[in-house]
Amino acid sequence: MANSDIGDSVGALEAKPGKRERLVSAASDLLYRQGVENTTLADIAHAADVPLGNVYYYFKTKDEIVSAVIEAHVHDIEETMALLDRRHRTPKGRLKALIRELTDRRDLIAQYGCPHGTLCSELEKRTSGADHASVRLIAIPFEWTERQFRAMGRHDAHDLAVEFLATYQGAAVLTQALRQPELITHEGRRLERWIDSLEA
Repeated sequence: MANSDIGDSVGALEAKPGKRERLVSAASDLLYRQGVENTTLADIAHAADVPLGNVYYYFKTKDEIVSAVIEAHVHDIEETMALLDRRHRTPKGRLKALIRELTDRRDLIAQYGCPHGTLCSELEKRTSGADHASVRLIAIPFEWTERQFRAMGRHDAHDLAVEFLATYQGAAVLTQALRQPELITHEGRRLERWIDSLEA
């Protein structure tokens, strides 16, 4: 084998995520598309290309892998919020950029709903398992949104954050129920106009 071939093989091995990362990524995708109750550890192992017996080395129960998925979502949300803070100079600009981030997922939302809202809703209905850690999936963007309205000089920042997220989540539910991606796009534009209309 030539040195370049060896280098390519090593690079490919290094680039391939570890089993735990693959399991969490596969679980995240399956929980979103199939739901928590309809997804088994065998489904996750198959999607991650990991032998089922190896899953138990990383996760003893499905609840443990659900918790890992929540943590991965929380990390992604925090990264997104931090990126919006860095890229946009004004709170209005950040809020409008968040709307575009959300509406860019309109086709997936039309099929499966909001990835965070649906997961929170489903986990809240379970009688066992996650200890409401999923609340963070809504709490983090809510607190970030409230900070943006406060930075705009709004004393009713809390109420505005409720309206902002309630509008998005409601639009996501309708988009999925009616299978109409354009619905959330329309609501996103309306939210942007509403943000522009707000004065300090």
